[in-house]
Formats: sequence, C-alpha cells, structure tokens
Amino acid sequence: MKVLVIDIGGTFIKYAIMKEDNTILEKGKVPTPQDTKENLIDSIANLYEMYKPVDGIAISMPGIIDVEKGLCLMGGALSYNNNHYLRDALYKRCPVKITMDNDAKCAATAEAMSGALSDVKNGIVIILGTMIGGGIVIDHKVVRGSHFSTGEVSYIISDKNANPTRETVWGNRCGVPSLCNRYAQLKGLNPEDVDGVLVFNAANNKEPEGVQALQEYTKEVAVQIWNLQTILDPEKVAIGGGISSQPILLEYIAKHLETMSNGCPYKTPKTQLVKCAFENDANLIGALQYFLIA
Repeated sequence: MKVLVIDIGGTFIKYAIMKEDNTILEKGKVPTPQDTKENLIDSIANLYEMYKPVDGIAISMPGIIDVEKGLCLMGGALSYNNNHYLRDALYKRCPVKITMDNDAKCAATAEAMSGALSDVKNGIVIILGTMIGGGIVIDHKVVRGSHFSTGEVSYIISDKNANPTRETVWGNRCGVPSLCNRYAQLKGLNPEDVDGVLVFNAANNKEPEGVQALQEYTKEVAVQIWNLQTILDPEKVAIGGGISSQPILLEYIAKHLETMSNGCPYKTPKTQLVKCAFENDANLIGALQYFLIA
C-alpha cells in the first residue's frame, strides 16, 4: 500500500508518500495557500497528480473536523475552510479514498498507537505550537466528542472575569509566540526579533530574563495540565511541538506540577509527564494510522 499523507499547517503543507508500517518513501513541503480554499484544493490535487497512483490520501489539518462527513466545521488558522466539505471537493480531483482529521488528534493517534502513550490506557497529548493542540486518549482511543471538539484546549480560559477573546484563551496565552513576547518585554526587544531558539538559549544559559520568561510560561502551562489531569485522570501527559525538544521545558513544567501537588491540601493522583515520541512527523504518522482504521 502507498498513501499520500498530507499535513496542512498554517505556513506549509508537509507531505509524504508512506507505507502502512509508517515507512516514509519520500517527503517534502509546499507553501500553504493563505487566500482561498480553491487554491488549497489545487495544491493537494497537484501533489496527487505528481504521485498517483496511490491507494488514498490521508490529511491532517487545523480546525474542528467532522471526520465522518469530511467536513471542516472550523478552519482554525485557515478560516477559509470554515463549514467546508473539503473531502467532497477533493474527491472530484482525486478519486481515491480520502480521510481527514484534526492535526492534534492525528498526533494523539500516533502517540496512542505506537508512541509515548502506547503503553497506557488513558492519556493526554498537548502540542505547544502557534496555539495549543490537544488530544484525549481514553481506553487507547482518541476521543472526539459530540461536536468533534474534544481536546480543543486552546479555548480554555482561566480568569473568571474574562470572556473568551484572543487575549484571554489559553492557546494565545501559552502558544510559543506568547513565550517569545514575554521574553521580549523583559528585555525591551521588538517581539518580531525574538524566536524560541533565542529564549531557550537564554534560559539554558541562566540569563535572568530567559529564566523568568520560561518560569512564568511553564507555570501557566502547568496550571492547565493540573486542571486537565484532575478532570481526566490520565496515566501520562505527553508534550509535543517544536519546543518539546528542549529538555528544560519539561523540567520546568514538572517542577511546577510537583510544587502544586506538594502544596495541595488534598491527596490527588499524579500523572507522568513525558515528551511525545514523534516530533515533526507526528501528524503524518497519525493521519496515516487514522486512514488505515477508518
């Protein structure tokens, strides 16, 4: 079997030709169209024409996805996909089996089937990126919910006096840009001149502003992990996203969780914090695995 697997991101469409055992035969990326869904369809159809014959197309993408109808209910960063039956539109150009799923749920599928959560029954995947992706695994399966939005943790709010706005939802408060902005403010820098590499270099070198920015950021991440583990009682919480490759990230989060646990007047179960096993290929692997079981 040969499947065209596509991971639609806000900036690039990553793609791979994969076998059912997760072997990647070829991979690459093209820019993600920022203007219309028609151009997105053209980009995917062009990849299909390049690699056909294939046994199908497996898609990972942002937003809330009705996997049964192939409907993008909400497009996330790609708002032109709102209420779009993407699978039907693609099938007219690519007459093969097509599946599509939310990108964080794809990552959770990969981790649950053969990654960091493969040895547990219940777990949570949290992807720290531009915003925050989430996947909930119960009884070894990714949970979708009544509206296909289980795990959409970006929209959590923690301030009782706040309405859910771009400034108050967790995805924007603790996406990677927020970490960079915290550091930029402490250093008096232009946020556009700060990236994650700069922040982690500063924190790893014990620069006070870098340490403070990371401490504040990871404390807020830890608070919401505490809330999620209290509600869902997972055996493991797996952290993914590009910054998860920095050991100091999990170290700080784990210390905050330990402090919170020690200070809690009630006996509560602890969960194990781990790094996701699959890094840049997680969405591709998960999309393929969903394709195989759908």
